[in-house]
Amino acid sequence: MLKPTLKEFKEKSKQGNLIPVYKEVLADLDTPVSAYMKMCGGEYSFLLESVEGGEKWARYCFLGFDPSIIISIKGNEVVVEKNGQPKSILITKGNPLIGLKDILARYQPVDVEGLPRFSGGAVGFVSYDMVRSFEDLPEDTMDDLQVPDARFVITDTLLIFDNVAQTIKIVSNAHVDNENIEESYNQAVRNIDAIEKKLKTSLPVNVNNESSPKIDSLNRIESNFEKEHFINAVQKIKNYILEGDVIQVVLAQRLKFNISKDPFTIYRALRSINPSPYMYYLKFGDLKVVGSSPEILVRLEGEKIEVRPIAGTRKRGQSEEEDQALENDLLSDEKELAEHIMLVDLGRNDVGRVAETNSVSVNEKFTIERYSHVMHIVSNVQGELKKGLDGYDVLAATFPAGTLSGAPKVRAMEIIEELEPTRRGLYGGAVGYISFNGNMDTAIAIRTLLIKNNTAYLGVGAGIVADSIAENEFEETMNKGKALLKAIELAEKGLV
Repeated sequence: MLKPTLKEFKEKSKQGNLIPVYKEVLADLDTPVSAYMKMCGGEYSFLLESVEGGEKWARYCFLGFDPSIIISIKGNEVVVEKNGQPKSILITKGNPLIGLKDILARYQPVDVEGLPRFSGGAVGFVSYDMVRSFEDLPEDTMDDLQVPDARFVITDTLLIFDNVAQTIKIVSNAHVDNENIEESYNQAVRNIDAIEKKLKTSLPVNVNNESSPKIDSLNRIESNFEKEHFINAVQKIKNYILEGDVIQVVLAQRLKFNISKDPFTIYRALRSINPSPYMYYLKFGDLKVVGSSPEILVRLEGEKIEVRPIAGTRKRGQSEEEDQALENDLLSDEKELAEHIMLVDLGRNDVGRVAETNSVSVNEKFTIERYSHVMHIVSNVQGELKKGLDGYDVLAATFPAGTLSGAPKVRAMEIIEELEPTRRGLYGGAVGYISFNGNMDTAIAIRTLLIKNNTAYLGVGAGIVADSIAENEFEETMNKGKALLKAIELAEKGLV
């Protein structure tokens, strides 16, 4: 059954110019992965999934393809591609994301009952280096990858998997033309029918069995940061801390290796071995993004702002008893707890910049969340959005996360620019969506591969404080990369 009906659609057309039309079908013969493989053969598509607390599948996942608009940002240049025609816009003042904001502002979405908080909008990523639009940082760090500061796609159609009801909502956002309202509705229905028909087809044969030669990727890992130089950088940070310049700095290295398999095969392996609150696969032209991030950057739903700092790490044990012992050790580690409290306070400060006075609270503190290879201490910070502000203000106030930069944030980022040999690119940035109605949900881009020209790049970091042991911090960075490396190994061996 289609919702809304044509009669309801005509009534709703008086409220705005964008109305989602959808049909709900059973999902007992399709998974998000099989649907993606059927629907997403073009140059641009995405799949967003989630496991809550590292252990339970969240209710909704989202699949989009064939975008109507592609937005890429580098420096102050915004390139908007519509119908295959790119147009360049220079932003001479303020945050370049205003280019995306202006495009989404053209839509006045109308709510339709039965849809989740996201039923259409912009999906994409913001690189760590976008911070230069918010803060005055040095510009001389080598930008070897030339990754966009941001890239988003806007799709009119969306598949929403409901893991509770075991259904798929096929959504087509109808652009209302007051001169021909009925035709707008009929076009949305035709789009839905075409998608439903394609969903009923068989999977492509050998969709991920390329005949390309295997590459022994994991024996050829290169880093932009030799271990000796990383250890020296840790000592320099400790000196800055002793001098009172900074309290903590997150130092990162970037691993590089070749891959021979289709990136979506790596995503399939990753979602199997390391399910996380934020799992995403972005196929964005020359760039592919494969990630399983445990950490929210910021979420805005209605007027509620939420950040969820993660700091404090132990590797997973071999048994429940060993896991419990490691949890107890983590929660009694004064260094880890002090670092976590500092980053919770930083989260409170960030949220406080855009929240109503006295509305900021920590509603969850010192929770342990387990993932495939590590466990973390997690807390939750909430606030109520200040009147007159929106999601772009919230993103600017919280970006990048303190857990990926340090404290005080600006001085920590200056030290990162001094010590890390190259710009970070996507690592430490954000992946997520901004909906037509202003809701936003973004993950920190960690445990995330950026793939370009069959080369994968993986950023891994550690928080350096006064009593950090350099060798241990280096090993922590490598532990954080194990799930991604394991996924690549499984894909390369043909086990998925």
